[in-house]
Amino acid sequence: MNNKLEKLCKKASEIILSFPKDTRVRVVSHYDADGISAAAIICKALYRSGYDFHVSLMRNPFDKGLERVSKEENKLIIFCDMGSGQIETIEKIDSKSIIIDHHQVTKEKTTDNVLQINANLNGINGNYEACGATLTFAVAKALDSNNSDLAALALVGATGDKQYIGGFKGYNKEIIDDAVKKDLISEKTGIKFAGETISESLYYSIDPYFSGISGNKKAITDLLGKIGTKSDKISDLNHEQLKKLNSFLMLNLVKKGCEKNILDTVIRNRFTSENIPYEFERFADLLDSCGKGGNRGIGLSAAMGDKEALKKAVELEKEFKQSILDELLRLESEGFEEQKSYRYFYSKDSSMGGVICGIATNFMLDNTKPLISIVRNKDEIHVSCRGNQYLVSKGLDLGVAMKQASKKLGGHGGGHAIASGATLSLEKEEEFLKLVNDIISKQLKK
Repeated sequence: MNNKLEKLCKKASEIILSFPKDTRVRVVSHYDADGISAAAIICKALYRSGYDFHVSLMRNPFDKGLERVSKEENKLIIFCDMGSGQIETIEKIDSKSIIIDHHQVTKEKTTDNVLQINANLNGINGNYEACGATLTFAVAKALDSNNSDLAALALVGATGDKQYIGGFKGYNKEIIDDAVKKDLISEKTGIKFAGETISESLYYSIDPYFSGISGNKKAITDLLGKIGTKSDKISDLNHEQLKKLNSFLMLNLVKKGCEKNILDTVIRNRFTSENIPYEFERFADLLDSCGKGGNRGIGLSAAMGDKEALKKAVELEKEFKQSILDELLRLESEGFEEQKSYRYFYSKDSSMGGVICGIATNFMLDNTKPLISIVRNKDEIHVSCRGNQYLVSKGLDLGVAMKQASKKLGGHGGGHAIASGATLSLEKEEEFLKLVNDIISKQLKK
Protein backbone atom coordinates (compact mmCIF):
# COMPACT_ATOMS: atom_id res chain seq x y z
CA MET A 1 0.00 0.00 0.00
CA ASN A 2 1.45 3.39 -0.92
CA ASN A 3 2.04 5.99 1.80
CA LYS A 4 -0.69 8.36 0.62
CA LEU A 5 -3.37 5.68 0.72
CA GLU A 6 -2.09 4.39 4.05
CA LYS A 7 -2.34 7.87 5.61
CA LEU A 8 -5.91 8.33 4.35
CA CYS A 9 -6.95 4.93 5.69
CA LYS A 10 -5.40 5.76 9.06
CA LYS A 11 -7.30 9.07 9.06
CA ALA A 12 -10.53 7.19 8.29
CA SER A 13 -9.92 4.82 11.21
CA GLU A 14 -9.27 7.78 13.52
CA ILE A 15 -12.55 9.37 12.44
CA ILE A 16 -14.46 6.15 13.12
CA LEU A 17 -12.83 5.56 16.51
CA SER A 18 -13.50 9.19 17.54
CA PHE A 19 -17.20 8.32 17.85
CA PRO A 20 -18.50 6.69 21.05
CA LYS A 21 -19.21 2.95 20.89
CA ASP A 22 -22.97 3.45 21.13
CA THR A 23 -22.91 5.22 17.72
CA ARG A 24 -24.83 3.47 14.98
CA VAL A 25 -22.69 3.89 11.86
CA ARG A 26 -24.59 4.28 8.60
CA VAL A 27 -23.14 2.22 5.75
CA VAL A 28 -24.16 2.83 2.14
CA SER A 29 -22.72 0.64 -0.60
CA HIS A 30 -23.29 -0.45 -4.20
CA TYR A 31 -25.48 -3.50 -4.83
CA ASP A 32 -23.15 -5.61 -7.00
CA ALA A 33 -20.62 -8.24 -5.84
CA ASP A 34 -17.95 -5.61 -5.19
CA GLY A 35 -20.32 -3.35 -3.27
CA ILE A 36 -21.77 -6.20 -1.20
CA SER A 37 -18.27 -7.49 -0.38
CA ALA A 38 -17.18 -3.98 0.61
CA ALA A 39 -20.25 -3.56 2.85
CA ALA A 40 -19.60 -6.93 4.52
CA ILE A 41 -15.96 -5.99 5.18
CA ILE A 42 -16.71 -2.65 6.81
CA CYS A 43 -19.65 -4.08 8.80
CA LYS A 44 -17.50 -6.90 10.17
CA ALA A 45 -14.76 -4.41 11.03
CA LEU A 46 -17.23 -2.06 12.75
CA TYR A 47 -18.80 -4.90 14.73
CA ARG A 48 -15.40 -6.13 15.88
CA SER A 49 -14.61 -2.57 17.04
CA GLY A 50 -17.81 -2.46 19.07
CA TYR A 51 -20.06 -0.44 16.75
CA ASP A 52 -23.59 -1.11 15.56
CA PHE A 53 -24.40 -0.41 11.92
CA HIS A 54 -27.28 0.15 9.50
CA VAL A 55 -26.67 -0.84 5.88
CA SER A 56 -28.28 0.10 2.55
CA LEU A 57 -27.20 -1.38 -0.78
CA MET A 58 -28.03 0.96 -3.65
CA ARG A 59 -28.12 0.78 -7.41
CA ASN A 60 -26.82 3.74 -9.39
CA PRO A 61 -27.34 6.64 -9.91
CA PHE A 62 -28.23 6.72 -6.19
CA ASP A 63 -30.24 9.98 -6.29
CA LYS A 64 -33.40 8.82 -4.51
CA GLY A 65 -31.47 6.65 -2.09
CA LEU A 66 -29.17 9.49 -1.06
CA GLU A 67 -32.15 11.77 -0.65
CA ARG A 68 -33.60 9.31 1.88
CA VAL A 69 -30.28 9.04 3.72
CA SER A 70 -29.97 12.84 3.89
CA LYS A 71 -33.23 13.00 5.84
CA GLU A 72 -31.98 10.59 8.51
CA GLU A 73 -30.19 11.60 11.68
CA ASN A 74 -26.74 10.09 11.20
CA LYS A 75 -23.50 11.09 12.87
CA LEU A 76 -21.22 9.06 10.61
CA ILE A 77 -21.86 7.63 7.12
CA ILE A 78 -19.42 5.35 5.27
CA PHE A 79 -19.93 5.10 1.50
CA CYS A 80 -18.35 2.04 -0.13
CA ASP A 81 -17.86 1.43 -3.86
CA MET A 82 -19.63 4.74 -4.57
CA GLY A 83 -19.59 8.37 -3.50
CA SER A 84 -16.95 10.02 -5.69
CA GLY A 85 -19.58 10.65 -8.33
CA GLN A 86 -22.02 12.03 -5.75
CA ILE A 87 -19.73 14.27 -3.67
CA GLU A 88 -21.75 17.46 -4.07
CA THR A 89 -24.85 15.68 -2.73
CA ILE A 90 -22.92 14.01 0.11
CA GLU A 91 -21.33 17.31 1.16
CA LYS A 92 -24.82 18.69 1.82
CA ILE A 93 -25.70 15.88 4.24
CA ASP A 94 -25.54 16.94 7.89
CA SER A 95 -23.13 14.19 8.92
CA LYS A 96 -19.47 13.25 8.89
CA SER A 97 -18.90 11.09 5.80
CA ILE A 98 -16.16 8.77 4.55
CA ILE A 99 -16.10 7.87 0.85
CA ILE A 100 -14.24 4.71 -0.24
CA ASP A 101 -14.41 4.46 -4.02
CA HIS A 102 -12.57 3.51 -7.22
CA HIS A 103 -14.84 5.12 -9.84
CA GLN A 104 -14.04 8.28 -11.76
CA VAL A 105 -13.56 11.38 -9.60
CA THR A 106 -15.78 14.42 -10.12
CA LYS A 107 -14.20 16.56 -7.40
CA GLU A 108 -10.79 16.20 -5.75
CA LYS A 109 -11.10 18.61 -2.84
CA THR A 110 -13.99 18.16 -0.44
CA THR A 111 -15.50 20.07 2.46
CA ASP A 112 -14.28 19.29 5.98
CA ASN A 113 -17.19 16.95 6.71
CA VAL A 114 -16.18 14.54 3.91
CA LEU A 115 -13.07 12.36 3.67
CA GLN A 116 -12.60 10.91 0.18
CA ILE A 117 -10.48 7.81 -0.35
CA ASN A 118 -10.39 7.16 -4.09
CA ALA A 119 -7.93 4.85 -5.83
CA ASN A 120 -7.48 7.25 -8.74
CA LEU A 121 -6.32 10.05 -6.43
CA ASN A 122 -3.67 7.81 -4.87
CA GLY A 123 -1.69 6.61 -7.87
CA ILE A 124 -3.84 3.49 -8.28
CA ASN A 125 -5.86 2.73 -11.42
CA GLY A 126 -9.45 2.24 -10.28
CA ASN A 127 -10.30 0.29 -13.42
CA TYR A 128 -7.81 -2.51 -12.91
CA GLU A 129 -5.73 -2.19 -9.71
CA ALA A 130 -8.24 -1.72 -6.87
CA CYS A 131 -11.98 -1.92 -6.28
CA GLY A 132 -14.45 -0.86 -3.63
CA ALA A 133 -13.87 -4.00 -1.56
CA THR A 134 -10.07 -3.92 -1.66
CA LEU A 135 -9.99 -0.24 -0.67
CA THR A 136 -12.51 -0.90 2.11
CA PHE A 137 -10.24 -3.73 3.26
CA ALA A 138 -7.41 -1.19 3.54
CA VAL A 139 -9.59 0.92 5.88
CA ALA A 140 -10.59 -2.18 7.88
CA LYS A 141 -6.92 -3.08 8.40
CA ALA A 142 -6.16 0.46 9.51
CA LEU A 143 -8.98 0.11 12.03
CA ASP A 144 -7.47 -3.11 13.40
CA SER A 145 -4.62 -5.19 11.92
CA ASN A 146 -6.52 -8.37 12.89
CA ASN A 147 -8.97 -7.56 10.09
CA SER A 148 -6.37 -8.93 7.67
CA ASP A 149 -8.45 -12.13 7.71
CA LEU A 150 -11.00 -10.25 5.56
CA ALA A 151 -8.63 -10.37 2.58
CA ALA A 152 -10.67 -13.13 0.93
CA LEU A 153 -13.81 -10.98 0.89
CA ALA A 154 -11.81 -8.13 -0.60
CA LEU A 155 -10.64 -10.36 -3.44
CA VAL A 156 -14.18 -11.62 -4.03
CA GLY A 157 -15.08 -7.98 -4.69
CA ALA A 158 -12.16 -7.52 -7.10
CA THR A 159 -13.16 -10.74 -8.85
CA GLY A 160 -16.77 -9.55 -9.13
CA ASP A 161 -15.52 -6.38 -10.84
CA LYS A 162 -13.57 -8.52 -13.36
CA GLN A 163 -10.24 -7.10 -12.23
CA TYR A 164 -8.67 -10.54 -12.65
CA ILE A 165 -8.72 -10.06 -16.46
CA GLY A 166 -5.10 -9.91 -17.55
CA GLY A 167 -4.07 -11.02 -14.05
CA PHE A 168 -4.53 -9.18 -10.75
CA LYS A 169 -2.45 -6.00 -10.62
CA GLY A 170 -1.52 -3.13 -8.33
CA TYR A 171 -3.03 -3.01 -4.88
CA ASN A 172 -5.16 -6.10 -5.58
CA LYS A 173 -1.94 -8.06 -6.26
CA GLU A 174 -0.44 -6.80 -3.00
CA ILE A 175 -3.41 -8.22 -1.09
CA ILE A 176 -3.20 -11.58 -2.89
CA ASP A 177 0.54 -11.96 -2.35
CA ASP A 178 0.24 -11.13 1.35
CA ALA A 179 -2.80 -13.40 1.85
CA VAL A 180 -1.11 -16.36 0.11
CA LYS A 181 2.02 -15.80 2.21
CA LYS A 182 -0.10 -15.88 5.39
CA ASP A 183 -2.03 -18.99 4.20
CA LEU A 184 -5.28 -17.02 4.25
CA ILE A 185 -6.06 -18.06 0.66
CA SER A 186 -5.05 -20.90 -1.66
CA GLU A 187 -4.72 -20.89 -5.44
CA LYS A 188 -5.17 -23.63 -8.03
CA THR A 189 -5.45 -23.59 -11.82
CA GLY A 190 -8.83 -24.67 -13.18
CA ILE A 191 -12.07 -23.87 -15.01
CA LYS A 192 -15.21 -22.57 -13.28
CA PHE A 193 -17.80 -25.21 -12.42
CA ALA A 194 -20.54 -23.61 -10.37
CA GLY A 195 -23.16 -26.35 -10.01
CA GLU A 196 -23.57 -29.66 -8.22
CA THR A 197 -23.07 -31.51 -11.53
CA ILE A 198 -21.31 -30.89 -14.84
CA SER A 199 -24.69 -30.56 -16.56
CA GLU A 200 -25.95 -27.97 -14.08
CA SER A 201 -22.68 -26.02 -14.27
CA LEU A 202 -22.75 -25.87 -18.06
CA TYR A 203 -26.48 -25.19 -18.33
CA TYR A 204 -26.27 -22.15 -16.04
CA SER A 205 -22.89 -20.97 -17.35
CA ILE A 206 -23.32 -17.35 -18.38
CA ASP A 207 -19.80 -16.08 -17.67
CA PRO A 208 -18.25 -17.72 -19.62
CA TYR A 209 -21.18 -18.09 -22.00
CA PHE A 210 -20.75 -21.13 -24.24
CA SER A 211 -22.78 -20.51 -27.40
CA GLY A 212 -24.95 -23.51 -28.22
CA ILE A 213 -24.14 -25.17 -24.86
CA SER A 214 -25.25 -22.74 -22.13
CA GLY A 215 -28.99 -23.20 -21.57
CA ASN A 216 -29.10 -26.23 -23.91
CA LYS A 217 -29.63 -29.56 -22.09
CA LYS A 218 -29.41 -31.72 -25.23
CA ALA A 219 -26.11 -30.15 -26.31
CA ILE A 220 -24.70 -30.77 -22.83
CA THR A 221 -25.73 -34.44 -22.91
CA ASP A 222 -24.09 -34.80 -26.33
CA LEU A 223 -20.92 -33.14 -25.03
CA LEU A 224 -20.67 -35.57 -22.10
CA GLY A 225 -21.00 -38.42 -24.59
CA LYS A 226 -18.17 -37.01 -26.71
CA ILE A 227 -15.74 -36.94 -23.77
CA GLY A 228 -16.66 -40.54 -22.96
CA THR A 229 -18.27 -40.34 -19.54
CA LYS A 230 -21.55 -41.57 -18.09
CA SER A 231 -20.96 -39.72 -14.85
CA ASP A 232 -22.22 -36.18 -14.33
CA LYS A 233 -19.78 -35.39 -11.52
CA ILE A 234 -16.63 -33.40 -12.23
CA SER A 235 -14.80 -35.40 -9.53
CA ASP A 236 -15.43 -38.66 -11.46
CA LEU A 237 -13.68 -37.50 -14.64
CA ASN A 238 -10.21 -38.88 -15.25
CA HIS A 239 -7.39 -36.66 -16.48
CA GLU A 240 -8.04 -37.41 -20.15
CA GLN A 241 -11.80 -36.76 -19.88
CA LEU A 242 -11.23 -33.49 -18.03
CA LYS A 243 -8.70 -32.43 -20.67
CA LYS A 244 -11.21 -33.21 -23.44
CA LEU A 245 -13.97 -31.26 -21.68
CA ASN A 246 -11.74 -28.21 -21.23
CA SER A 247 -10.65 -28.42 -24.89
CA PHE A 248 -14.25 -28.59 -26.17
CA LEU A 249 -15.24 -25.57 -24.09
CA MET A 250 -12.20 -23.49 -25.09
CA LEU A 251 -12.74 -24.36 -28.77
CA ASN A 252 -16.32 -23.12 -28.43
CA LEU A 253 -15.05 -19.73 -27.26
CA VAL A 254 -12.29 -19.54 -29.88
CA LYS A 255 -14.84 -20.13 -32.64
CA LYS A 256 -16.85 -17.15 -31.33
CA GLY A 257 -13.75 -14.96 -31.64
CA CYS A 258 -13.19 -14.31 -27.93
CA GLU A 259 -10.26 -12.02 -27.17
CA LYS A 260 -7.13 -13.65 -25.76
CA ASN A 261 -7.40 -11.77 -22.47
CA ILE A 262 -10.93 -13.18 -22.05
CA LEU A 263 -9.85 -16.72 -23.03
CA ASP A 264 -7.12 -16.48 -20.41
CA THR A 265 -9.76 -15.95 -17.71
CA VAL A 266 -11.53 -19.25 -18.36
CA ILE A 267 -8.74 -21.63 -17.32
CA ARG A 268 -6.68 -19.67 -14.82
CA ASN A 269 -5.51 -19.43 -11.21
CA ARG A 270 -8.54 -19.63 -8.94
CA PHE A 271 -8.63 -18.74 -5.28
CA THR A 272 -10.28 -20.33 -2.26
CA SER A 273 -10.30 -19.62 1.47
CA GLU A 274 -11.62 -21.22 4.62
CA ASN A 275 -13.50 -17.96 5.20
CA ILE A 276 -15.40 -18.13 1.88
CA PRO A 277 -17.79 -21.02 1.04
CA TYR A 278 -16.92 -21.21 -2.68
CA GLU A 279 -14.16 -20.42 -5.15
CA PHE A 280 -14.01 -16.62 -5.35
CA GLU A 281 -15.53 -16.16 -8.81
CA ARG A 282 -18.33 -18.54 -7.94
CA PHE A 283 -19.05 -16.61 -4.74
CA ALA A 284 -18.89 -13.27 -6.55
CA ASP A 285 -21.48 -14.59 -9.03
CA LEU A 286 -23.69 -15.59 -6.11
CA LEU A 287 -23.52 -12.13 -4.51
CA ASP A 288 -24.08 -10.44 -7.87
CA SER A 289 -27.18 -12.56 -8.49
CA CYS A 290 -28.62 -11.57 -5.12
CA GLY A 291 -27.86 -7.88 -5.50
CA LYS A 292 -29.04 -7.49 -9.06
CA GLY A 293 -31.88 -9.96 -8.65
CA GLY A 294 -33.57 -7.85 -5.98
CA ASN A 295 -32.37 -9.81 -2.93
CA ARG A 296 -29.67 -7.51 -1.61
CA GLY A 297 -30.17 -8.32 2.07
CA ILE A 298 -29.73 -12.04 1.46
CA GLY A 299 -26.54 -11.34 -0.48
CA LEU A 300 -25.10 -9.23 2.35
CA SER A 301 -26.07 -11.83 4.97
CA ALA A 302 -24.41 -14.56 2.88
CA ALA A 303 -21.26 -12.44 2.54
CA MET A 304 -21.20 -12.00 6.32
CA GLY A 305 -21.37 -15.75 6.90
CA ASP A 306 -25.07 -16.52 7.45
CA LYS A 307 -25.45 -20.18 6.38
CA GLU A 308 -29.23 -20.04 5.92
CA ALA A 309 -28.87 -16.95 3.75
CA LEU A 310 -26.24 -18.79 1.71
CA LYS A 311 -28.65 -21.68 1.00
CA LYS A 312 -31.32 -19.23 -0.11
CA ALA A 313 -28.80 -17.34 -2.24
CA VAL A 314 -27.92 -20.52 -4.16
CA GLU A 315 -31.61 -21.01 -5.04
CA LEU A 316 -32.04 -17.39 -6.07
CA GLU A 317 -28.89 -17.52 -8.22
CA LYS A 318 -30.44 -20.16 -10.48
CA GLU A 319 -33.55 -18.03 -11.00
CA PHE A 320 -31.43 -14.99 -11.84
CA LYS A 321 -29.17 -16.90 -14.21
CA GLN A 322 -32.18 -18.39 -16.00
CA SER A 323 -33.46 -14.86 -16.63
CA ILE A 324 -30.05 -13.89 -18.03
CA LEU A 325 -29.93 -17.02 -20.18
CA ASP A 326 -33.36 -16.29 -21.64
CA GLU A 327 -32.18 -12.82 -22.68
CA LEU A 328 -28.87 -14.05 -24.09
CA LEU A 329 -30.56 -16.75 -26.16
CA ARG A 330 -33.06 -14.17 -27.47
CA LEU A 331 -30.31 -11.75 -28.44
CA GLU A 332 -28.25 -14.49 -30.06
CA SER A 333 -31.30 -15.27 -32.19
CA GLU A 334 -32.51 -11.72 -32.93
CA GLY A 335 -29.23 -9.79 -32.97
CA PHE A 336 -28.34 -6.23 -31.92
CA GLU A 337 -29.05 -2.74 -33.26
CA GLU A 338 -26.08 -1.00 -34.92
CA GLN A 339 -24.80 2.56 -34.78
CA LYS A 340 -21.59 3.86 -36.31
CA SER A 341 -19.62 3.67 -33.08
CA TYR A 342 -21.56 1.20 -30.90
CA ARG A 343 -24.15 -1.57 -30.77
CA TYR A 344 -27.22 -1.50 -28.54
CA PHE A 345 -30.23 -3.52 -27.43
CA TYR A 346 -33.30 -3.08 -25.26
CA SER A 347 -33.67 -5.00 -22.02
CA LYS A 348 -36.52 -5.42 -19.54
CA ASP A 349 -34.49 -4.86 -16.38
CA SER A 350 -31.66 -2.40 -15.82
CA SER A 351 -29.92 -4.70 -13.33
CA MET A 352 -29.80 -7.50 -15.90
CA GLY A 353 -28.97 -5.11 -18.75
CA GLY A 354 -25.47 -4.39 -17.45
CA VAL A 355 -24.77 -8.08 -16.83
CA ILE A 356 -25.95 -9.04 -20.32
CA CYS A 357 -23.85 -6.22 -21.80
CA GLY A 358 -20.70 -7.59 -20.19
CA ILE A 359 -21.36 -11.19 -21.21
CA ALA A 360 -22.29 -10.35 -24.80
CA THR A 361 -19.25 -8.08 -25.17
CA ASN A 362 -16.89 -10.81 -24.02
CA PHE A 363 -18.47 -13.95 -25.45
CA MET A 364 -20.85 -13.12 -28.32
CA LEU A 365 -19.56 -10.12 -30.27
CA ASP A 366 -16.33 -8.98 -31.94
CA ASN A 367 -14.15 -6.29 -30.37
CA THR A 368 -14.88 -3.44 -32.81
CA LYS A 369 -17.64 -1.63 -30.88
CA PRO A 370 -18.85 -1.20 -27.29
CA LEU A 371 -22.32 -2.46 -26.39
CA ILE A 372 -25.12 -0.47 -24.77
CA SER A 373 -28.19 -1.76 -22.95
CA ILE A 374 -31.30 0.45 -22.70
CA VAL A 375 -34.19 -0.09 -20.32
CA ARG A 376 -37.30 2.07 -20.58
CA ASN A 377 -38.79 2.54 -17.12
CA LYS A 378 -41.87 4.79 -16.97
CA ASP A 379 -40.56 8.25 -17.88
CA GLU A 380 -36.84 7.37 -17.71
CA ILE A 381 -34.27 5.31 -19.56
CA HIS A 382 -31.57 3.40 -17.69
CA VAL A 383 -28.41 2.83 -19.71
CA SER A 384 -25.58 0.35 -19.11
CA CYS A 385 -22.60 -0.03 -21.40
CA ARG A 386 -19.51 -2.19 -21.69
CA GLY A 387 -16.37 -1.99 -23.78
CA ASN A 388 -13.19 -4.06 -23.88
CA GLN A 389 -9.52 -3.46 -23.17
CA TYR A 390 -8.70 -3.23 -26.89
CA LEU A 391 -11.15 -0.33 -27.39
CA VAL A 392 -9.97 1.40 -24.20
CA SER A 393 -6.40 1.21 -25.55
CA LYS A 394 -7.73 2.97 -28.69
CA GLY A 395 -9.22 5.84 -26.69
CA LEU A 396 -12.66 4.60 -25.56
CA ASP A 397 -13.86 6.11 -22.27
CA LEU A 398 -17.45 5.12 -21.59
CA GLY A 399 -17.43 6.91 -18.23
CA VAL A 400 -16.74 10.22 -19.96
CA ALA A 401 -19.21 9.45 -22.77
CA MET A 402 -22.05 8.64 -20.37
CA LYS A 403 -21.30 11.60 -18.12
CA GLN A 404 -21.06 14.15 -20.92
CA ALA A 405 -24.09 12.97 -22.89
CA SER A 406 -26.41 12.54 -19.90
CA LYS A 407 -25.38 15.81 -18.24
CA LYS A 408 -26.01 17.76 -21.42
CA LEU A 409 -29.55 16.34 -21.51
CA GLY A 410 -30.33 16.84 -17.80
CA GLY A 411 -29.51 13.31 -16.66
CA HIS A 412 -26.81 11.57 -14.64
CA GLY A 413 -24.03 9.24 -15.73
CA GLY A 414 -20.46 8.07 -15.32
CA GLY A 415 -18.34 5.12 -14.24
CA HIS A 416 -15.21 3.56 -15.71
CA ALA A 417 -13.61 3.79 -19.14
CA ILE A 418 -14.56 0.16 -19.82
CA ALA A 419 -17.95 0.06 -18.07
CA SER A 420 -20.42 2.82 -17.28
CA GLY A 421 -24.07 3.83 -17.09
CA ALA A 422 -26.55 6.69 -17.19
CA THR A 423 -30.12 7.65 -16.35
CA LEU A 424 -32.13 10.35 -18.10
CA SER A 425 -35.58 11.31 -19.33
CA LEU A 426 -37.29 8.94 -21.77
CA GLU A 427 -38.10 11.79 -24.15
CA LYS A 428 -34.35 12.43 -24.55
CA GLU A 429 -33.58 8.86 -25.69
CA GLU A 430 -33.12 9.53 -29.41
CA GLU A 431 -31.05 12.65 -28.79
CA PHE A 432 -28.93 10.76 -26.23
CA LEU A 433 -28.17 7.91 -28.62
CA LYS A 434 -27.05 10.36 -31.30
CA LEU A 435 -24.90 12.32 -28.85
CA VAL A 436 -23.22 9.18 -27.50
CA ASN A 437 -22.54 8.06 -31.05
CA ASP A 438 -20.78 11.37 -31.76
CA ILE A 439 -18.73 11.26 -28.55
CA ILE A 440 -17.56 7.66 -28.98
CA SER A 441 -16.82 8.26 -32.66
CA LYS A 442 -14.50 11.11 -31.70
CA GLN A 443 -12.84 8.99 -28.98
CA LEU A 444 -12.19 6.14 -31.42
CA LYS A 445 -11.50 8.52 -34.35
CA LYS A 446 -14.15 6.84 -36.52
